[in-house]
Parts: sequence; C-alpha cells; structure tokens
Amino acid sequence: MGGSRTLPVIPIVTGAILLAWPFVVWFGLMHNSLQWLLPVMALMLMLRLHQARKNAGPMRFVMQSAALAGIVLCIASALLKTHQLLLFYPVVVNMVMLTVFGGSLWTAMPLVERLARLHTPELPPAGVRYTRRVTQVWCFFFIVNGAIALFTALRGDMRLWTVWNGMIAYLLMGSLMAGEWLIRRRFIMRDLP
Repeated sequence: MGGSRTLPVIPIVTGAILLAWPFVVWFGLMHNSLQWLLPVMALMLMLRLHQARKNAGPMRFVMQSAALAGIVLCIASALLKTHQLLLFYPVVVNMVMLTVFGGSLWTAMPLVERLARLHTPELPPAGVRYTRRVTQVWCFFFIVNGAIALFTALRGDMRLWTVWNGMIAYLLMGSLMAGEWLIRRRFIMRDLP
C-alpha cells in the first residue's frame, strides 16, 4: 500500500526535470557544473523512459522518444565534452511531437480525436472535424516552435535560449491549450440541447 503512494513521485520528478531542462542546462553551463549534472539528468531520463514503457496510451511514444533523445544528448555531451549538444533537446522534442501529431493526420483517427474519445467515446462528426483541425494547429505550433528552438540553439546565446525554451515556449503552449479548451467548451455548449 505504501508503494502505490510513492510511485507517482517518479513521473512527477522526471517530468519536472524535462520541464526544467533549459534552466538546468543554463545553470550547468553558467556554473561549469554539467560534469555532475549530466549523470543526474541521464538517470532521471532513464527513470522517465522506464516509467513511459509501463504506460499505455497515445503519448507513450512521445514520452519514450523524448527520454531517449535526452539520454543520448547527455551521453554524447559527456563523451564529446561538447555541452552545447544539450541545447538541441527542445528541437528534438518538437520534432517528435510534430511526427506524432502530424503522422496521426494520415490515420483514420488523429491524435487529438483519440484523446477526445477518452472523454467522449461517441464523438459527433462536427467533433471529429474539430479535433482534426486542432491536430493541424498543434502541428503548426511544433513547426514554428521547433524552428525558433533551432535558431536559439544555433545562435548559442544562453539567455535567449533559456528564455525562449524555458519560458516563452511554455507560455505559448499553455495559451494554446487554454484557448483550445475554451473554444471546445463553447463548441460543446453550443451543441447541447
């Protein structure tokens, strides 16, 4: 019984590490402390990978791919002593998300529709069209955000990279999620009798 209470700690800690990636990398580079932070980051990502493998659902591939990319970048950075490789993690995550969301547009059920059907199994045709459009919007977001993340990584300005990838990108993502949620609520309320 006690084990079931401690299990959620691993996803929370590993998720926090991924969200804090830009700040951890910035701190490590600014204070020349990545030599001890890299193994800790890689360990957290290995735990995340292990946890993702036990999960089912449409986001499993995203979690596994993001964790693997982080592990590879940590190992490559340590071996090559080129810590700037860590700056490309947000680019890789955006590419993975674009691949998952964009690839799902070529299937019978796009990812956003699959997620919507977890809540509303009997989605009306208008809801199916709406979820397809939302999937396309997310693809556009990942293209733009990934391109800007790539620009910040290539530019090498740590302040710009950290502010964009650690703050602005999250604010934009949160705004898109909140905006979509508000539109969906209005859309659902309109269709109620």
